[in-house]
Amino acid sequence: MFSKLAQALDNSWLKFLQPEFDKPYMRSLHKFLEGELKSGKTLYPPMPEVFEAFHATPFDQLRVLILGQDPYHGPGQAHGLSFSVPVGQKIPPSLRNIYKELERDFQQQAPSHGCLKSWAEQGVLLLNACLTVEQAKAGAHQKKGWETFTDAVIQHISEGRPRVVFVLWGAYAQKKRGLIDESRHLVLTAPHPSPLSAHRGFIGCGHFSKVNQDLRARGQTPINWMPPR
Repeated sequence: MFSKLAQALDNSWLKFLQPEFDKPYMRSLHKFLEGELKSGKTLYPPMPEVFEAFHATPFDQLRVLILGQDPYHGPGQAHGLSFSVPVGQKIPPSLRNIYKELERDFQQQAPSHGCLKSWAEQGVLLLNACLTVEQAKAGAHQKKGWETFTDAVIQHISEGRPRVVFVLWGAYAQKKRGLIDESRHLVLTAPHPSPLSAHRGFIGCGHFSKVNQDLRARGQTPINWMPPR
């Protein structure tokens, strides 16, 4: 399963990620996922989209990382990009709060859909710490090996890319801060955008404009944070 999916990755990722697929923890994760599928369980996102974040944002174009926890666990929601849902899906509560902050930050109206692929295509890696989940069971695939994989990804970005803006929302994401060399990169933190915590400082954080300020200061094109309508 993984070997076929890996071969389709951009070479800028594959030269680093290929050795990870051969490690014991990934073989164990692979066996676990195959067993779940054979038992008839429904997993999200669909297997061909598990590594979509890496397809959409090549390593050598990566400028920003927004870290989520695990994929949405409802039908049709997860498509391999953290916080994003396909066009036509109802916008989830956390993403709705992200849009509220966008509207506040830029004084523009957010789109009516929740697909963030345009962010990914501009160099924003939309990475979840776990890349799969069981239907209707949030967090079902935590501590099965995905965190080891994505921790290695974060460390590789920290070591191998010039300055990246790491956006860490919520306590879970902020635990990854130790993987990042802050002498080289910018780390932005805020409460999670979920309805339970967005009012504690996510709304008003200004992260989207802060990312663009940092990019402009380095002579880079800012991110257009308003997805096409």
